Amino acid sequence: MSLCAPPLRDLTEIARDLGIPASHYHPYGPGRGKIDPRFLGRSAGGKAKYILVSGMTPTPAGEGKTTTSIGLAMGLGKLGLRSVVTLRQPSMGPVFGIKGGGAGGGRSTIEPSTVLNLHLTGDIQAVAAAHNLLAAAIDNSLYHGNPLEIDPLSVTRSRVVDINDRALRRIVLGLGGPGFGVPRESRFEIAVSSEIMAILALARSWEELSARLSAITFGRSRDGRLLRASDLGVDGAMAALLREALWPNLMQTQEGTPAIIHGSPFANIAHGNSSVLGDLVALETADVVVTEAGFGSDLGGEKFLTIKSRCRGRGPDVAVLVGDHSPAPDA
Repeated sequence: MSLCAPPLRDLTEIARDLGIPASHYHPYGPGRGKIDPRFLGRSAGGKAKYILVSGMTPTPAGEGKTTTSIGLAMGLGKLGLRSVVTLRQPSMGPVFGIKGGGAGGGRSTIEPSTVLNLHLTGDIQAVAAAHNLLAAAIDNSLYHGNPLEIDPLSVTRSRVVDINDRALRRIVLGLGGPGFGVPRESRFEIAVSSEIMAILALARSWEELSARLSAITFGRSRDGRLLRASDLGVDGAMAALLREALWPNLMQTQEGTPAIIHGSPFANIAHGNSSVLGDLVALETADVVVTEAGFGSDLGGEKFLTIKSRCRGRGPDVAVLVGDHSPAPDA
């Protein structure tokens, strides 16, 4: 945080100002907390204005959508409106890569930025655990006589880790003899690319999350039948791992504007927006909500309109398009 920035507000006070019941806000360590969304009414969304921030095709270093979103929410707060910004949680892969953190820039940041960029409340790790549990159950079924008659060549479920680890992109499983599983080729992917992350960001309730997890397909049987997580009986355990990850995270900007951070799906392989549930909380508790769609308007922006808005049941009231013109040849 900048040395010139004011001290951060108590998040319990911010939650109270938003009208979140004390029984539904749970501190989760310095600078962050969890919101239990079960206080939401059936007409969740209220009358808040909904602002979408998207951008032109980004430069390698990004286009500034996060910084613009945070700054816009702070500016609306200065005008006397009860504003909230909703953003995705940064993945540690890009944080430790060329792009860096996802907390904004300058005086337009989410704080504490280190907490945001590194783990936050462990939602991504919970998604990775649920994803890898399914992968382990698949190999366990193959090892124990393959009762589902899984075709090993049809298995689409990889394993995930939230770090860029090139050496794990292509691997061979089950080496070491009969006691170590059935040998087959597989791979590791970054945790936020998991289908489970997309499911978490679209689910509006625990029941919907559980139903979507049960329907995940992971391959085919030898006779061509699609196989699902529910066939392995592991869907309930996956949902249990995500119970608190379903709850949106509350943070704040440098100036104390509330920020709801939840979900991390990429826009090139998923829908690239923060969670529907996080937006529902913001829309019921604020006068105006600023949300960012990842990547360019042709990816996250379009998917906000065609996927997230349909799940949410409402589109934006206005959109902001971020763009720049740089003389730098590599931009």
